[in-house]
Amino acid sequence: MMQEEISVKSTLDGTDQPSLFFRADSNEPRPIIVGLHTWSHDRSNQIRYLLSLAEEQNFHLLLPEFRGPNLIGNPNGSLACGSLHAKQDIKDAIDFVCSTENVDTKKIFLIGLSGGAHMALLMAGFCPEVFRAVAAFAPISNLARWKNEAPTYAPHVEYCCGNNEEELLNRSPIKYIDAIAKANVKIFHGKIDEIVPFEQSLDFFSEMQKRHPKARLYLDIFNGGHQFELALCRHWILSQYRPPQNSNITG
Repeated sequence: MMQEEISVKSTLDGTDQPSLFFRADSNEPRPIIVGLHTWSHDRSNQIRYLLSLAEEQNFHLLLPEFRGPNLIGNPNGSLACGSLHAKQDIKDAIDFVCSTENVDTKKIFLIGLSGGAHMALLMAGFCPEVFRAVAAFAPISNLARWKNEAPTYAPHVEYCCGNNEEELLNRSPIKYIDAIAKANVKIFHGKIDEIVPFEQSLDFFSEMQKRHPKARLYLDIFNGGHQFELALCRHWILSQYRPPQNSNITG
């Protein structure tokens, strides 16, 4: 696949924001995977997870930066970590490649792990109509709660969001559960995750069930830790790419 560094002007502040784009080998419109980097890394860290899936299916692959890692060392940290600017950067990058490349706009798949899964859930609420399916591995659904659960990361959360409960909520998927209910999302979480407890996902799912029992939100608690499982991701994405025909089963 051909790799290209692209620059997209933010529709919020006019700054040029980088993304990596891997172009499928086709003259016809092809589906696209949008991969979101993890908490402590930049756009390049999803290459090792997602490029093989894109190559196998001949899908485009887009890896946005969305203001970089959620770390004290990032000078743009306050604009990272689920801010409006970070969400708009992802949407701007998607809009850009859909307007300049042969993208099947009805088959846009969003995938994230950890901090990227936190962003994937936020994007599912920000523009649910854009995505055919979303895969979120080990997401943080409540930043205020996670700050207490993961003391190693607490200083970075405060650096990006401030020590402000309202701002932490504004950057947490749990606030946008009514909007996320409009999307098609599957959450995957390892039962022995020592970085983001699986209860973050379990409680998010339970709240969705209470408020929107018919929402297309699915939960897979698997036997693992804080990890991405390519086989699980592949099965979910391809099942939504070509949904199986329903069949009646008799007893």
